[in-house]
Order: sequence, then C-alpha cells, then structure tokens
Amino acid sequence: MQATVRTFDETTRSGTVFLDDGTVLPFGAPAFDAGPLRLLRSGQRVNLAMSGDEIGYITLSTFPVPDA
Repeated sequence: MQATVRTFDETTRSGTVFLDDGTVLPFGAPAFDAGPLRLLRSGQRVNLAMSGDEIGYITLSTFPVPDA
C-alpha cells in the first residue's frame, strides 16, 4: 500500500500519512524503526505494510516492503 507523509516527528519517530483516498493514518516508532529510514519529510511517498489495523512498517516508495 502506498501513502504520502503528512507529518513526522524526529523526536518520537512517529507521524501520520495520507492514503490515496485522503484517509489519515497514524504510525508509531515501531513501524518507523522496522525499516531502514533515518527521517521522513512531509510530501514523501512511502510504502506501508499493515499489521492488523495499524501501520506495522513504513519505508520510501522506492524501497521494497518485506513479505508479510
């Protein structure tokens, strides 16, 4: 699934994304820490892997998402 970064807080390593339909979803530090990223900027396209109803993994759209 792809989305666009809405907000990102470097201190908490958490933020929010916009899905393509405009839905806003939050992600926490565990989703950010699961990937290879050091920071995100508003407007960046990202790939997501969901874990139940939450984002379990987030990375740049050019990076692969691990198999679920």
